[in-house]
Amino acid sequence: MLDTTTPATRPANPRFSSGPCAKIPRFSLDMLSDAPLGRSHRAAVGKTKLAQAIDLTREVLGVPADYRIGIVPGSDTGAVEMAMWTMLGARPVEMLAWESFGEGWVTDAVKQLKLDAKVTKAGYGEIVDLARVDFDRDVVFTWNGTTSGVRVPNGDAIPADRAGLTICDATSAAFAMELPWDKLDVVTFSWQKVLGGEGAHGVLILSPRAVERLESFTPDRPLPKIFRLTKGGKLIEGIFKGETINTPSMLCVEDYIVALNWAKSVGGLKGLVARAEANARTVWDFCAARDWIANLAVDPATASTTSVCLRFTDPRITDGEAFAKAVAKRLEKEGVAYDVGAYRDAPAGLRIWCGSTVEQADVAALMPWIEWAFNAEIAAQA
Repeated sequence: MLDTTTPATRPANPRFSSGPCAKIPRFSLDMLSDAPLGRSHRAAVGKTKLAQAIDLTREVLGVPADYRIGIVPGSDTGAVEMAMWTMLGARPVEMLAWESFGEGWVTDAVKQLKLDAKVTKAGYGEIVDLARVDFDRDVVFTWNGTTSGVRVPNGDAIPADRAGLTICDATSAAFAMELPWDKLDVVTFSWQKVLGGEGAHGVLILSPRAVERLESFTPDRPLPKIFRLTKGGKLIEGIFKGETINTPSMLCVEDYIVALNWAKSVGGLKGLVARAEANARTVWDFCAARDWIANLAVDPATASTTSVCLRFTDPRITDGEAFAKAVAKRLEKEGVAYDVGAYRDAPAGLRIWCGSTVEQADVAALMPWIEWAFNAEIAAQA
């Protein structure tokens, strides 16, 4: 007999979207009252705020002192494209893809930049065998598969003496997972992900090796103004000191600063990682105790702790896509979980954001509602 009793407890915050993600706990607009609205970002007050955001990013993430950090336009997409268009082509390239965004970078490299790149792929729920990747090539990859629920477990497969650059899209990993900075030459993310910041801004982090590439390699392609990181063969250092390429939203920058200070208050990176892991563990334990739902990640060692993707495994389900959409719709109608349907290109199922701004109590409160929605849909199709 299916139990369709309505759960007694509701998540205090039903926002489990994988981007833009939940704001920091107890967020209010009053927190942004110090934003220098109506002022130029090139005025002293604007530059100071942008530099503060960069300095706090370095502090919280533990970015090495000799790595540059810049705030760039176009969210994470802009940051990745900036790196690819300015750096790729100097040596052979290998593109790695195991989810939708990685596939997008493959398309850009092969069809837009027209590089003769080696492409290595894995299906949803898996990652490629990193031990077989040629890191003497420039390698482009996502650290965390936002749409497939898998992540790189560590940087052990990346050799310290690699000849190529590693260009890492870390947008759903930064601030929730440890990143091995010595193994990464370019790291990109948007603060609308793990820290729940307001969108449209990207962060580009460059190692000394990446800077050397920029200053020694001139691409044989025209570069849009917003992609240009060098002038006269030298890095434009101002970009990495708060002198942004185009006009940023100072309200968004203030929001990011507030989130970074909150991150420090919960124990910095260690505290952020622990929060995401506790959230993900709550979902994993729920799935392990039931035979009708499972993690999309095939190998637990590569399971994401932020974008946790789930699939329904019950043999009574005849149309997986319709069933998953109906479950997500029920959860949203009840006001207990917004935006938890699987990504449009991913296998049918649910995707629950478990990043650091989400409270573990809310994840725990959601689990009975998923079971309730599942039972209600099974009963409806009987």
